[in-house]
Amino acid sequence: MFNNWLRNNKTAMWLLTVVRIYLGYTWFTAGIGKLTGGFDAGGFLQGAIAKAGGDHPAVQGWWAAFLEHGAMPGVKLFNVLIPLGETLVGLGLILGCFTTFAALMGMVMNFAFLFSGTVSTNAQMLLLEIFVVVAAANAGRIGLDRWVMPYLRSLFHKKGHGNAPLPHGGLPKTKGAA
Repeated sequence: MFNNWLRNNKTAMWLLTVVRIYLGYTWFTAGIGKLTGGFDAGGFLQGAIAKAGGDHPAVQGWWAAFLEHGAMPGVKLFNVLIPLGETLVGLGLILGCFTTFAALMGMVMNFAFLFSGTVSTNAQMLLLEIFVVVAAANAGRIGLDRWVMPYLRSLFHKKGHGNAPLPHGGLPKTKGAA
């Protein structure tokens, strides 16, 4: 029932727009700050790896192993991907363009930061992003998705190709059909 409300209700659409813009602003400002202020993920990664030790580790061993053997050797790539990803997720959410995908990618980054032992606003953002993802199209209805998504659908569902629905909602009849 709540799922249906999130996906179809006009009040939910407006509330989701506020949530979406808040999240977008948060991601965008974080990303732009890293892009313009110089960013090096190396210190963050080293700190996360260090949190994997002790009696009550904040970072699980498997994640620390990934950070140590995957992320640290590729830190130059992460120095580009993180700020660029944050900025693009922010833009997508602010503009309401590819909204569900932007929120999903925001969730991926929030999970990565949480796995790395950084709570900060990540848990709050993750919760809000779940609402945006569950709401799907309703979250981007007041935004560019209103035009972008129907256009993209029209590119993939041209009339007369395959079993694309007809305007009246039915499927084309095949030879020999009653």
